[in-house]
Amino acid sequence: MPYRPKSTLEQWRILQAVVDAGGYTQAAELLNKSQSSLNHAVSKLQAQLGVELLEVIGRKAQLTAAGEVMLRRSRILTQQIEDLELLADNLDKGWEPEIRIATELAYPKQYLYEALKQFYPLSRGSRVQIIDTVLTGTSEVITQKKADLVITGLVPKGYLSEPLYVTRFIPVVGAAHPLAEVTSLDQNELSQQLQIVIRDTAVKPQEHMGWLKAEQRWTVDNFHEAVEILLMGLGFCWLPDFVVEQLLEQGRLFHLPLQQSSERLITMGLLAPQEETLGPGSRQLRQLLLAIHKK
Repeated sequence: MPYRPKSTLEQWRILQAVVDAGGYTQAAELLNKSQSSLNHAVSKLQAQLGVELLEVIGRKAQLTAAGEVMLRRSRILTQQIEDLELLADNLDKGWEPEIRIATELAYPKQYLYEALKQFYPLSRGSRVQIIDTVLTGTSEVITQKKADLVITGLVPKGYLSEPLYVTRFIPVVGAAHPLAEVTSLDQNELSQQLQIVIRDTAVKPQEHMGWLKAEQRWTVDNFHEAVEILLMGLGFCWLPDFVVEQLLEQGRLFHLPLQQSSERLITMGLLAPQEETLGPGSRQLRQLLLAIHKK
């Protein structure tokens, strides 16, 4: 036979109110109910469970040891019910059950995480999927409409983006690399060195961005892997300054002094591949992200 609950959510909410308010009288005022109805609800709950949850000491109702455990679990249950009801309300209003955000690895994620922190209380129940992309892989996500919001440094033709952040790429080597000792370097000399490259996430990558003149290249999936190789004294890599800042200060990585250009600047922008059908959750998150960068 299917399980039939002995208690109701309303009984647990009343118990929580009595404890939080400090007594039946205060809880009755808070819930706009009679004190006797609250007494009855809690007494019935205890009788149904066969466990004493509250004891009245003086004029104040206090939890028993068993009551503390049960109350803690009940709060989780009632919160889940609230979240479920909020999700239903959001879905009824067209709120997206899932929001997909694609972001270039070259964008500092702490800004996105701060926006998501502010967004979370406004959208309980909606899932958020963060997709890491690189170069033409990001363009592919945009043109194939695989995400609701995209943070990119490469805007395909026919799309507009709102600027968020300027990423500064610099060529770096590990402290053990011979180039760490040079005071000036020509691009032709650099092209003879091993270059560490971050893999383009596109199905059909196109090598038309970045400095890719080195004859010998090793390709890795992310900045962390590139840094690990550099720290071994192997190769050089163009990396965002926010990724290597601390390692440069520690003297574990060195910024190569290129004669022609020792840095590249790329503006990271925010765009919506399907602006006309962008849901309210995605719009809310976009506004939060833009506001963080305007501070």
